Amino acid sequence: MRRQHGVRRSSGALFLLTTLFVGSAGLRVVGGADAGSGAALQLLLPAPADASEDDRPADADQALPDVIAALQAREAGLEQRERALEERQRALSIAQEEVRKNLAALAEAEAALRDTIALADGAAPEDLDRLTRMYESMKPKEAAALFETMDPNFAAGFIAQMSPASAGAIMEGLPPEVAYTVSLVLAGRNMRVPAQ
Repeated sequence: MRRQHGVRRSSGALFLLTTLFVGSAGLRVVGGADAGSGAALQLLLPAPADASEDDRPADADQALPDVIAALQAREAGLEQRERALEERQRALSIAQEEVRKNLAALAEAEAALRDTIALADGAAPEDLDRLTRMYESMKPKEAAALFETMDPNFAAGFIAQMSPASAGAIMEGLPPEVAYTVSLVLAGRNMRVPAQ
């Protein structure tokens, strides 16, 4: 008789441990619920076999609505997060589409700019040649008056393209300080050219 009582006591202890583990797992599942609803979940677990109806806490019947409310609140929170994620995904898709359109527009603008630069590169030498011929055909005194107002680097570029006779006549008509500055620019350009 004594042995049966000891076996029953150890079975009750095992059942109690199992109940505690299940309750702990339930608390982990509930996770976001508050501590009060976790305690309420433990109250809902089945009582050990040797426990009587009087051993059950008085507020066990009130714990069920708390657990349900906690689970509903958790579900509402999860649904709200899911909606926020869906909204964020929609916004990201819209932004990606805008970036794709902007990249396409940028590629088109870059191609147009390349075409414009190619056209300008081809036209610039022709325009400079035309201007140089025009300055050469002017009277040296009139051309010198124009060259006096030009930037020395710009004037030196035209002088370098002219025939020596036309260039000399224009340089002769320039004030000495302007002619000297243009000569320095021309000499500096020639110094950078490697000797052969």
